[in-house]
Amino acid sequence: MADDAALAEACRSGDLAAFEQLVELHQRMLLNVAFRITGVYEDACDIVQDAFIAAWKKIGDFRGEALLSTWLTAIVVNISRNRLQQIQARTRAEAYSLNAPLPGSDYGLVPDPPGDAPSVLERMEEAELRRALQRCINALTGEFREVLVLRDMQELSYQEVGTTLGLREGTVKSRLFRGREAVRDCLRRALGS
Repeated sequence: MADDAALAEACRSGDLAAFEQLVELHQRMLLNVAFRITGVYEDACDIVQDAFIAAWKKIGDFRGEALLSTWLTAIVVNISRNRLQQIQARTRAEAYSLNAPLPGSDYGLVPDPPGDAPSVLERMEEAELRRALQRCINALTGEFREVLVLRDMQELSYQEVGTTLGLREGTVKSRLFRGREAVRDCLRRALGS
């Protein structure tokens, strides 16, 4: 917490080196949050960049009541929400081509980079599981997706999730339970087990 306060104070005074340190400390985690909420890597990169720009402009608004990472995560979640709303509005207004791949199909997906898995079959199964999980997470409404991403994937405490999203701890727990159940049911349908 003291490091957060010192870093924020240095940024407030216009210290670009401190801001670079802030970016290095938090960019991976924030990119993960944005990607898990939007499901699109390129959008997630744009969101994180926009979030850091907003943070630099609004660093004076950081009061230190929560961790700096929690404040930055709240910015990313809000920008992600806005981006999803823009995409949904654009999608409703777009005409579909009969020649275009169906949404959710595997056409145009970039293969996963090679991993440590010993066999191609295991890598294929793992990739399918990840795609199914991401599809199930994407199928959640925003309120459940955000809580699930922040608690289960980013491992924030219930209090940090509540602070980030402006919710009471009981509401966080309730949404998390319902979101997990929805993902579990979705995965059972998708994977047949």
